[in-house]
Amino acid sequence: MLLQVCETFYSILGESTRAGLPAFFIRLAGCNLRCRYCDTVYAYEGGEEMAVAELVKTAASHPARRVLVTGGEPLLQAGTLPLLSMLADAGLTVLLETNGSLPIKAVDARVRRILDLKCPGSGMESHNFWENLEQLRDGDEVKFVITDQGDFAWALEVIGHQGLAGRVPLLISPVFGAVPPKEAAAWILESGLPLRLNLQLHKYIWGPEVRGV
Repeated sequence: MLLQVCETFYSILGESTRAGLPAFFIRLAGCNLRCRYCDTVYAYEGGEEMAVAELVKTAASHPARRVLVTGGEPLLQAGTLPLLSMLADAGLTVLLETNGSLPIKAVDARVRRILDLKCPGSGMESHNFWENLEQLRDGDEVKFVITDQGDFAWALEVIGHQGLAGRVPLLISPVFGAVPPKEAAAWILESGLPLRLNLQLHKYIWGPEVRGV
């Protein structure tokens, strides 16, 4: 079984509750959304065909025993579900980043899913697959990428309406260079909710334009 792969690399996780931990990254090619702030436009198309078995073997060869499957949008490719299951079979801690526009119900129960809910600033909020919120379980996380305080207010409305507070970790991710972290931190404190400031560590360490980190 083959997948279109944009890139693979070994680095530290830049986001999520596991930020700072080493992991092997599998970035799959192809995406069905076009967020205004996208920082991985190079993953929209193209990529190299790679065998699922080879990806599993490479991921398992790294000492961290942790792997993140991201994109693009990984769930666009039929081979992603078998890949996730095989990575879990290999004894790895498996994380999946998905843009929230496609169903996550069929993802292996051993996989920790990071679900991105698109705020209005993305221009893609009409693509949110809201039924995914009914599928959330222990180990999952929900991320809101915010471009301004309006996006943050929208996130608060969704959190309240959907009863998300206390169910799973809620990540507030300010767009790099658009929202000062100090402002996002102040909004979080004022909200009184159990929100986590989710800065993209890799951009602060290596710079916003560097790939493969």
